[in-house]
Amino acid sequence: MAIPTDIRDASADAGPATPPTTAPGDPVPAVRLEGIAKQYGDVVAVDGIDLDVRDGEFFSMLGPSGSGKTTTLRMIAGFEVPSAGRILLHGHDVTDVPPFDRDVNTVFQDYALFPHLSVGDNVAYGLMVRKVPRRERAARVTDALRMVRLEGYEKRKPSQLSGGQRQRVALARALINRPRVLLLDEPLGALDLKLREEMQIELKAIQQQVGITFIYVTHDQEEALTMSDRMAVFNAGRIEQLGTPAEVYERPATRFVAGFVGTSNLLTGDVARGILGRAGTFTIRPEKIRLAPLDATSREGESSATGTIQSVVYLGPDTRYIVELDAGARLVVTEQNLTTTSTEVLEQQGKAVRLIWKRQHELPVADGSQPLEEDEG
Repeated sequence: MAIPTDIRDASADAGPATPPTTAPGDPVPAVRLEGIAKQYGDVVAVDGIDLDVRDGEFFSMLGPSGSGKTTTLRMIAGFEVPSAGRILLHGHDVTDVPPFDRDVNTVFQDYALFPHLSVGDNVAYGLMVRKVPRRERAARVTDALRMVRLEGYEKRKPSQLSGGQRQRVALARALINRPRVLLLDEPLGALDLKLREEMQIELKAIQQQVGITFIYVTHDQEEALTMSDRMAVFNAGRIEQLGTPAEVYERPATRFVAGFVGTSNLLTGDVARGILGRAGTFTIRPEKIRLAPLDATSREGESSATGTIQSVVYLGPDTRYIVELDAGARLVVTEQNLTTTSTEVLEQQGKAVRLIWKRQHELPVADGSQPLEEDEG
């Protein structure tokens, strides 16, 4: 899809995110948060966050409800005033600058389209407020709608569009003002699963071609893993881990991250000592474990444990096995259904098995601030 050259922004890189520092000659971050906090009475919503978001990256804020991610986004937008700390956009302190004077735009979950206006007028609304001449306005509306694959829809009303089309209109309206940073607050939450997955791919493609900074808030770990260049996992008003999707998924820093980002198995206490031969808390992802006959033996560099398959969940392309270990813990194992049928996998329930995995996939994690059982909600 062709993107008009006049709405592109150059991408850049940035230094470490915590604490944010910029050495002479380093690129200036698109967004910098320095000790940002937000308190409502006795409730601390955001608790002293330091963060750099690089220019031109797709950055996601992931976390459960009440973790502080949306409040942080609203402070970047200017809809909330921090109780402490500073917000810098491309090196300029905007902590006390009102939303309309910040070089950002926001896309919301409910689209916030004017139902009485046509698609074209919805997209052009920001330009009309800024008194952009009619001819330029029309040309930019055409370009913006072409970018989101809605050319020819200018005369339609929002009520005549599907949910995915209305989301594209909201995106075009946000991008037409050429912001340097686009904030997206769970914009796909109202869409059905198939359309949401399609829009994830489209959003990432548009961001890469436009080249501006996207900051995306979501509680959906698959969205964050699919689209992000980097992501921050929020919990209780703090960032528990910052990194690329692969880093966060493959090497979770805390028990909370291991439980919230994907399905995680934990071995701890006496179980960890008995199976792994070492103390601590360790996570093993379900897809890293393989089911084997009870009499199978592990190879060098592998660990194993015996147990009984308590339940089987057939998911079509793969199957999830819940195995009760003889050592006293429970592990989830995921296997692709390459040659088996649903009948064959369901017949495994109640069978004694051996679980085998490579020791390199036993990842130590910090306990974090909440037990895993609460994290998964």
